[in-house]
Amino acid sequence: MTWLYVLVIVIGVLVVAVKIFDLPIGQDKKKSTYRYQRKEFFMSRPEHLFFDVLVSIVGDRYYVFSQVHLSTILDNKVKGQNWRGAFRHIDEKSVDFVICDKAYIKPLLAIELDDSSHERAGRQDRDAEVERIFKEVGLPLLRLANQNQYNKDEIRNQIFQALNIT
Repeated sequence: MTWLYVLVIVIGVLVVAVKIFDLPIGQDKKKSTYRYQRKEFFMSRPEHLFFDVLVSIVGDRYYVFSQVHLSTILDNKVKGQNWRGAFRHIDEKSVDFVICDKAYIKPLLAIELDDSSHERAGRQDRDAEVERIFKEVGLPLLRLANQNQYNKDEIRNQIFQALNIT
């Protein structure tokens, strides 16, 4: 009789695991069970406005990329550390823009466009960690307030100062 209880418990745990982890039981494992739709726009309206300003300022000298995941510009495989853990730490983090040189596509400057979401406590912790990481790797991170209009000369000066260009 004890084995019957164990069998019922095991089956119950399996059913719960299937539901919680959305396991594809009896389905083709290669076929996705998720559905997606194409987004109407790649960037939000404020990001697009700022992107246009950035391109007008640096587009002749540099490439501007938007919505860049940290794992794209940071190497997590540092000798002596758990690289999977390091990857997971940055995997879901991104910056709004990255300016790269045109010769090698080398990241030179990251830019965060701060809106009201950056005032939340959890977001401030995330922002502080991103700033710490960028400082550690020697990649400048410029934080700018999201605005309806931008002063190109002011933005140019901040970017060129961050890039050490006179």
